[in-house]
This record gives sequence, structure tokens and C-alpha cells, in this order.
Amino acid sequence: MTNTLKVLCISGSLRKNSYNTAALRVARDSAPGNMHIEFADLSQIPLYDQDQRDDAVPAAVRQLVEQVRAADALLFATPEYNYSMSGVLKNAIDWVSREQPQPFAGKPAAIMSASMSLLGGVRAQYDLRRAMVFLDMHCLNKPEVMIASAHERFDAEGRLTDETTGEFIAKLVVALGDWTRKLQAGEKQ
Repeated sequence: MTNTLKVLCISGSLRKNSYNTAALRVARDSAPGNMHIEFADLSQIPLYDQDQRDDAVPAAVRQLVEQVRAADALLFATPEYNYSMSGVLKNAIDWVSREQPQPFAGKPAAIMSASMSLLGGVRAQYDLRRAMVFLDMHCLNKPEVMIASAHERFDAEGRLTDETTGEFIAKLVVALGDWTRKLQAGEKQ
């Protein structure tokens, strides 16, 4: 019997009708039975401030840190703002990365992006990957999921209407599970 993997989904968008959060819901709904998908909430995380951290780490940050620590793998979805990942996501990463031991280190991770542009968030993914390298996350290289023209692939209620996009997301989720188990097996040797 295969153990259930705990996957934490982190959306870089706070927007109620976010295409990135909708894509993560598709990932959750298409996950195999041996995966448990949980969502992080970045909405209450304040802007990073070392003075505030020195005084007391905010409760929302402590919760995210514990979710990252408890997760077997991470699945990020980020919009692209000004050729990069969202400030919301970068801010959350900055807070979590200051904890010791550093919670992201050694975590398997995958990235998706959804954008109304024709590039689908490729530049945001590039910057997020660079941060992951520095933080010693083990980012899955393929499949890549960049949802271009996202406003044409989701309906007004945030339901995916494009079957091919759903297939790519499902493949990413399965690949993340395989990647996580491969890394876990390597740790046991």
C-alpha cells in the first residue's frame, strides 16, 4: 500500500476569481487517490518586515511555515506581474524562508501559471524557479503548465472549460507525485 502524499498548494493570487487558484482546484480534483491536497492562505500575511519578525512572527506566517514543513510536496501557481511572480507569492516565500531550519529545503515542488497573456506566465515561472534553486527546493522540470489566455479557458465561476488544459494539469500532479516518491526513496538509501 502506497502512503498518501500531502501536497500543499500555494496560489500567488489573492483575487477571489483567480485563474491560478482555479487551476490549483483543478489539480486537487484530478489528483490520484494517494494524494491529499491542502491549500495555503496567503491573504493574512503582512509585508515582510525584519523588525516585526524579530518581535513576533505573525500567526498567519507560522501557520504557513507549519503547512510547508508538514507537506511532502509543494504545488505553486502564480500569475505574472511585470515580468515576474506576484508580490504576494514572493512576500510569503520571504517570510517562510527566514525560519530555521529553512522549511523549503529539500521539498519537491512544481509550478503552474495562468495568465491572460499569450505567454501564460512563463517569466513568472522563470523567476520562481530561480528562487526555488536558492532555497534548495527540488523543482519538477516537466511537464510545464503555462495556461495562456486563461480568461478563455475558465468560465465565470472559475470552472475549467478547456479539456487539454485539464489534461496537462492532471499530468503535472501525477508527475509531482512520482517525483516526490523518487526523492523520498533516494533519502531512504
